[in-house]
Amino acid sequence: MSPPLSPFIVSQSLKKLVNACYCFRKENQLPQAKNITKHMSVNQQDLDPDSTTNVENVTDPEEELIKECEEMWKEMEECQNKLLLVGTEALTESNAQLSLLIMQAKCLTAELSQWQKETPEIIPLNQDVLVTLGKEEFQKLTHDLEMVLSTLQSKNEKLQEDLEREQQWLDEQKQILESLNVLHNELKNQVEPFSESRIFNGLKTKMLRIREYKEKLLITLGEFLEDHFPLPDESAKKKKKNIQEPTVQLITLHEILEILINRLFDVPHDPYVKIIDSFWPPYIELLLRNGIALRHPEDPTQIRLEAFHQ
Repeated sequence: MSPPLSPFIVSQSLKKLVNACYCFRKENQLPQAKNITKHMSVNQQDLDPDSTTNVENVTDPEEELIKECEEMWKEMEECQNKLLLVGTEALTESNAQLSLLIMQAKCLTAELSQWQKETPEIIPLNQDVLVTLGKEEFQKLTHDLEMVLSTLQSKNEKLQEDLEREQQWLDEQKQILESLNVLHNELKNQVEPFSESRIFNGLKTKMLRIREYKEKLLITLGEFLEDHFPLPDESAKKKKKNIQEPTVQLITLHEILEILINRLFDVPHDPYVKIIDSFWPPYIELLLRNGIALRHPEDPTQIRLEAFHQ
């Protein structure tokens, strides 16, 4: 039994068979069909040494060509069946890749052997053949050049689009630069010469205004507190029974707030003030309930002013 043929050998044989049948149909190319049949018989001897064909003893070339075609067709069917049988072999899951590589190696080895056995066909150097080959080469070259031209045109279109986009971006950047230059010139013209005395005088004026505003706020606060939060009246004390008179002089709510404010700004790291007897307890309770003052978290006898400025 002959070894299985590679797909390359089968395709070459099929190609020669089709060429032979095509030449047989042309009445004016009967000698060419004979030559192809002769080459096919030589290649068939390479594939199967047992089969021998003697073309020279055939009297009728048309009958011999038909006979060769039928034999070649039978061999093609056998080769096709062998290939189908080879392709339907079950491969185990573990050795699937190894089996595939072995089959590829066998196919490549058979293909290499066929190429080594084949002899290159010599093209007759007559004018018609050379003209035909030249036309084919020129057509192929023309097609390749058209493909290259189409590719270059598409690249040029893309480059043109990129160039237009970059040019637009450059124009926008130039407009921005011009606007910034105009703004810079305007600001440069508006800058006044630096003068320490002028700055010092300006700061001094601002400080005086702030002090005046502070004094005004304190006066307004004092008037408001004197009107709405006065010290307890002596006559009111006498009306109440079982109330002991304080031994110290009470201070106004205004004075309590001033003490808390001065402590907050003079000693910001420890703004708490100890509650003394001169602080009237209702005023302390008023400040604590309204969130104006806060009691010390560890010492309830100390309070501080809420930091409203932070």
